[in-house]
Parts: sequence; structure tokens; C-alpha cells
Amino acid sequence: MKEGRIVTKIEEFDKKRYKIYLDQEFAFVLYKGELLQYKIYEEQIIGEEIYHKIIEEVLVKRAKKRCLNLLQKKNYTEYKLREKLKEGCYPLDVEDKAIEYIKSFGYVDDYRYACEYMFYHKNTESQKKMEEKLKIKGISSNIIEQALSEAYENDEAEQIEILQAKKILEKKHYDAENMDWKEKQKIYSSLTRKGIRSSIIKKVMIV
Repeated sequence: MKEGRIVTKIEEFDKKRYKIYLDQEFAFVLYKGELLQYKIYEEQIIGEEIYHKIIEEVLVKRAKKRCLNLLQKKNYTEYKLREKLKEGCYPLDVEDKAIEYIKSFGYVDDYRYACEYMFYHKNTESQKKMEEKLKIKGISSNIIEQALSEAYENDEAEQIEILQAKKILEKKHYDAENMDWKEKQKIYSSLTRKGIRSSIIKKVMIV
């Protein structure tokens, strides 16, 4: 009885990587150098120790790094991040471990993503439109409902803050069209010091 898994097929994935099939089923993608490192060739038997080493020390590590690199450029929902990993043909267990790692640091939070999306778009998009776009990104109906509730509960507080900011601008004789950049920066800094959020300042100053 064999101890391990047989490499039944190796095929080119792109110019640098290869798809590895074990026991007739697709297993993972490795670089050419890794094939040499682990002495992987067709009809070879890969022992369980080597198999788990490839999974944990190569693929899980690479998947985590891939997620971090993606998140440096923009925010992703869990669904969209998983889509990116699937494009790289990572096994499901590797995908799960990478996502679990990212979530443990709070880098992926669908509820926070939905709340932030609504905060920046609720004045330009209908609730239905926002719901549709968030569902496309893989966010559950339950999370969307919670985020909608919070977004519109905060409307009153936001309106009060906007009125406060506008009152300060009036006192400073703010003129969006005729003031130069330096004058606007001074007023912006003044509003910040008074505790007005940058998102509100940008709205009232039309920055």
C-alpha cells in the first residue's frame, strides 16, 4: 500500500507556474523552482510530510501575503478576497486559513465595509442601489440590513455636525470660489481642531 499521493499530472498554468494533480485530482499550483525543490515529477509519490509542508509553508504563507498585498491597495469584502484567491487556484483549506488569518487582525470586516460604503454613498445612491451593489460584493442581507439601520440612525447626528461646520464657515466668511488654497487649509485645520470630522468638512467646504 502506497504511503502518500501520486503525482498523476503536471501542466503549465502560466509562464512561471504549474498545476499539480495528485491521485487524478487537481491539488495546487507551484512555481518551477518549487517543483525542483520538492522533487515533484509525474508518477512520483509525495509523502504526507512533504504534502503538508507544501500546504503550510508554501501555499498558506503565499495566500496570506497575496491577501495583504491586495488589501494594501483597497478594501475587500471576504467574498471578493476569496474570489482573488480562487483565481490563483489555492485549495479551499488554504483559502480558509488565509482568510481566517486576515480576519484575526480585523483587515476584513464585511459589516465595517458595508457601513463605510453607505456613509460615503447614501447621499448619492438610493438604499436599493446600495443594497444591490453590496450583495454583488458578497455581503449578506443580514449585514446589509444592520448597516442600513446604523447609517440612517446616524443621519440626525450628521446633520447637526454639518450645521455646526457651516456656522463656523459663515463666521470665517468662507468663500469656496475666491479663497486661495492656503486660506482654505487654515479653515480646514480650524474645523478639525474643533472636532469636526474630515468627511463632514469636505462636504461643507466642497473639497
